Amino acid sequence: MFLFRLKRTIKLGVKSLWMHRLRSTLTALGIIFGVSSVIAMLAIGEGASQDAQNKIAQLGSHNIIIKTVDPPEEQSSTGQQQTLKEYGLTYDDAERFRNAIPNVEVIVPNRLISEEVQYRSKRTSMQIVGTVPWHPQISSLSVQYGRFLSDMDMRYKKGVCVIDEKIVKELFVFDYPVGQDIKLAGDYYRVVGVVNEQQSDTPSDDLNSASQSGANVGAIYIPLSTVQDRFGDTNMQMSSGSTRPTMEKVELQEVTIKVNDLAQIEPTRKSAETLLTKFHKKNDYEIVVPLELMKRQQEIQQIFTIVLGSIAAISLLVGGIGIMNIMLATVSERTREIGIRRALGAKKKDIIFQFLSETFILTAAGGILGILLGIGIPYLVEYYGNMPTVVTSKALILAFTISSGVGIIFGLYPAYRAANMDPIESLRHE
Repeated sequence: MFLFRLKRTIKLGVKSLWMHRLRSTLTALGIIFGVSSVIAMLAIGEGASQDAQNKIAQLGSHNIIIKTVDPPEEQSSTGQQQTLKEYGLTYDDAERFRNAIPNVEVIVPNRLISEEVQYRSKRTSMQIVGTVPWHPQISSLSVQYGRFLSDMDMRYKKGVCVIDEKIVKELFVFDYPVGQDIKLAGDYYRVVGVVNEQQSDTPSDDLNSASQSGANVGAIYIPLSTVQDRFGDTNMQMSSGSTRPTMEKVELQEVTIKVNDLAQIEPTRKSAETLLTKFHKKNDYEIVVPLELMKRQQEIQQIFTIVLGSIAAISLLVGGIGIMNIMLATVSERTREIGIRRALGAKKKDIIFQFLSETFILTAAGGILGILLGIGIPYLVEYYGNMPTVVTSKALILAFTISSGVGIIFGLYPAYRAANMDPIESLRHE
């Protein structure tokens, strides 16, 4: 009996809405746009969050990255800039970290140099990473072909290198890279391996300064001893507005410390900071902890999601108000119909259920169309805007549930108003 009445009520609701197709469609637009905006905004926010967390994860949650930072320029007593500017991390710093800090799994010093690489007639600018054979332990690098650097390469300062897949795409279009020779700064290096291409763009300024060797695009990995022997520690730069070149001496651009246990991240960071403060008079270093960046990113994402959800909820609220307005108008138009149904024995709850079913059908249909539109928008954003998006089932369920709830809540007052009409007065209504 109940199913029969439910089927009949739904049928009457659909018929009533179909009789005013244009009005029903315009009313449902508020729900459609509200639901689609909820899904699209949550998808964009989730995509940005996952992209940022993936990039942070590439730096390693167990890592502490210490970066060289160029301190403010110093001047001599005569007011002239110093011709030799010496700053940054040193090999002694890396040795102190290794000897003085407990619970350290591995320490990786890196020297970074920008140079032009040449293979036959092709040239391109890439970043040289002077590093050690155990560098893959602190990064997401994986060997695709050949091998990575070895202890023998380090010991004998061999002219070998490992390149990433970006260089393969740009220089070795038709040749197998392993075993080929490339030219860097006048010297030739034998390619012994190819590693996966890393992401270069980073989710924050802190991460941008930290993501050098662990997240490079177009990187060439060379034994640190070879880089030290062939490039030295001093380079020459011409400052703007100066007639004399400035010599800079920087031994290491970064040192990455990997600890065994996440609980040791903070104590290890403090120990490293203590050592650096003791041996560095200048503020020429920066400590970045990817684990802290990840926690900060999660907090930012929560706030971002709340803000986006609130904005989308406002559009649903506006849609709900539109539905209430139209249903109140519908009640006025159907006053005589309500009176006839009450005279034939319909109870108040039947009238309430009738109008609530119409609002639910309207919002449910709008919710389904909004879901389809909401799924399509993130794909367009990702395709044309080159932004990562992630549509989750949680967002779809949440958007549809909210839209249906809005329909029921804003349909209650018109339904109760229709049910509480006096049957006799309703029958007199023209």
